[in-house]
Amino acid sequence: MSAQTDTLPQSPPAPLAKSDGADRLRIVPARRTGQWTAAVAVLALLALVLNSVIRNDAFQWDVVADYFTTAAVLRGLGLTLWLTALVMVLGFALGILLAVLRLSANRVLRSVGWGYVWLFRSTPILVQLLFWFNIGALYPQILGVRTVNLLGPVTVAVIGLTLHEAAYAAEVVRGGILSVERGQIEAAQSLGLGPWRRFHRIVLPQAMRSIVPPAGNMLIGTLKGTSIVSIIAVQDLLYSVQLVYHRTYQVIPLLLVATIWYAVVTSLLSIGQHYVERHYARGTAGAR
Repeated sequence: MSAQTDTLPQSPPAPLAKSDGADRLRIVPARRTGQWTAAVAVLALLALVLNSVIRNDAFQWDVVADYFTTAAVLRGLGLTLWLTALVMVLGFALGILLAVLRLSANRVLRSVGWGYVWLFRSTPILVQLLFWFNIGALYPQILGVRTVNLLGPVTVAVIGLTLHEAAYAAEVVRGGILSVERGQIEAAQSLGLGPWRRFHRIVLPQAMRSIVPPAGNMLIGTLKGTSIVSIIAVQDLLYSVQLVYHRTYQVIPLLLVATIWYAVVTSLLSIGQHYVERHYARGTAGAR
């Protein structure tokens, strides 16, 4: 006899109990009492500082307003902007050449590029400017012309700042070129593109994503760094306000004039840097 196993009928699943509004879970955001307390304290502190600055008569805001757009200050500002632009252009032109030397397969060229970058990054910019300013002690004449007549303060400032800037620009450019994947260059070579077209069409557009952010920071740093040329009597923005307060003894308000102008120009450059970065970041996850 074969045993038959009776299959018990399965009971239908019990219907889910309907939950009313009282049974539903309500997500409550975490209370960040500490963060809000810190934010209120910081705002209160900033308000106290701002009130102190505005209401303190020692700042002499009326004097700041009187000198803010004077001819002497605007001339100094113009020279500062001109010096910044010229130094950036010349510095990056020389920096690209140095970056090529550093990436060269020739050991001698690579060593020369490395030595230049090492020397000018190891020496303070003030020392470099003073050295070039006193170059006449080493070379009284260049090409038959007296060094004093050939190298004036502005020329010395351009030479010193450019040579200093080129060392940092070389590392920025070199880092940008190295950030491009080797496969991109090999693919361009397989298509028969020449060295210039490979660099211009393939390497440079991708390298700019890595070059633009530090280059923008260098531009802002150069703008502020030009104030050091006042030590060799170049009439930039800082030197111009110094000439005024040496005559009027109104040191604080004249320094505020220079400070505000530097802040305004730096802010405009930062806005421009943002849009340039966004342009070269198109198609990447970090583009905004």
